[in-house]
Amino acid sequence: MTGNAFDRAQFWLFEQAFPFWSAHGMDRVHGGYVEQFRLDATNADVDFKRVRVIARQVYSFSHAAILGFASGAEPARQGFEFLTKFAWLGPQKGWARQLWRDGHIKDPTSDLYDLSFVLFACGWYQRMSGDPIAGQWALRTLDFIESHMRFEGDVGFKHEQPAQLPRLQNPHMHLLEAALINFEVSGHQRFLELADELVRLFTSRLFDPATRTLGEYFDDRWRRAAGEIGRSIEPGHHYEWAWILSAYQRLSGHVVADHVEQLVAFAEAHGVDRSTGSVFNGVRDDGAIIDGNCRVWPNTERLQAAVAMFEVFDVDPRPIFDQSTRFIFDRFLTPAPAGTWIDRTDRDGQPATNQIPTSTLYHLVIAFSEMLRVRSEVERKFGSMPDGKVFNTTAS
Repeated sequence: MTGNAFDRAQFWLFEQAFPFWSAHGMDRVHGGYVEQFRLDATNADVDFKRVRVIARQVYSFSHAAILGFASGAEPARQGFEFLTKFAWLGPQKGWARQLWRDGHIKDPTSDLYDLSFVLFACGWYQRMSGDPIAGQWALRTLDFIESHMRFEGDVGFKHEQPAQLPRLQNPHMHLLEAALINFEVSGHQRFLELADELVRLFTSRLFDPATRTLGEYFDDRWRRAAGEIGRSIEPGHHYEWAWILSAYQRLSGHVVADHVEQLVAFAEAHGVDRSTGSVFNGVRDDGAIIDGNCRVWPNTERLQAAVAMFEVFDVDPRPIFDQSTRFIFDRFLTPAPAGTWIDRTDRDGQPATNQIPTSTLYHLVIAFSEMLRVRSEVERKFGSMPDGKVFNTTAS
């Protein structure tokens, strides 16, 4: 595919991804969405639907409609109605984690990761549709999280009910992401208060200033888990937190720029293969590579972090936009059927999966739409990105 990073992202979203998923990503028999495809883009026909995937697709279609893809509104509505009809278990049990394909409950576990994406979907669906019912569902979900998922006498939330160890940072990151969109859409102070609380958890427990790293696994007192698991770092989450924190700073007025910078600095120094621009799946807190294989999502998060560094520090994002979009297209998108992807590869670039998970669309929509959102301002400040331009990223 020719064109610069912006043009390639726009073409893929509007000419390939949104048309494919609106035409083929709906479950026309049972309602909701297709959970996954085979690598030839035929329906994998699995017997389950994950609630997090339903919620992510509600987001993706809602955002598509907001961006001007008119056919996105109806799939968003159908998915939101399927979600609220089948996955809600009531105010004492919250949302299920997994459904059978026909909507019956398969796994009723309350999972903070899924709850966060339900909240996220409510915010984006309300932004797209203006439907106040979505706001009511958001508050209902927040009520459940605060009433049933908190650690008694301690900060943070259980990642599932009943509580399990180790404690996890990742669901808290997505809960912050969800709180911010709901605050932005509704202005309800409860969402800002939740966001403030989660950022305090990040700065006081999750982030280690000595190593400039974000932990993944923690003990029951929010100390990094013992052994190698406590030292494992995901560069993609460094990038993702940086982007979310930049949004928090914009919406709250609370300055967290130092953390944005430190997260990105570590990920750029230790989480990227300089020869290819690939973001590693995992490294250790001293920078040693744990998992040098590659998935789509950490690479999309690098794009979002470049947006954050541009908006917070006025850093030219074009080198990252250029390198990372080239890598994403060459490694994941171009070899796959139009509008889909190869979700994961080994270090040699060979597919390491036999399926196309629907859940990945969320990452690509956010990353590419964020690039397009800042395009005019980037070009005004730094100039356009000519076709075929290859930037030097060694200092980024």
